[in-house]
Amino acid sequence: MIHPSVDQIKGVADSKYSLVVAAAKRARQIVERKEAIISNEKPVSVALRELLDGSVTYQHTSSGIK
Repeated sequence: MIHPSVDQIKGVADSKYSLVVAAAKRARQIVERKEAIISNEKPVSVALRELLDGSVTYQHTSSGIK
């Protein structure tokens, strides 16, 4: 199961779809850059936690989420 749950971070994004796209892009960055992951968390869990605590943000652009 992924932690934090989507219900916990609903307020971070304007929609669940934006949240999914932002988390997926950040998780991909973590995997590609081979960033250190604490306590064997999955990249998606790390990305969602970062979005929740505000250490990673996203912005809408005319061509999508950046």
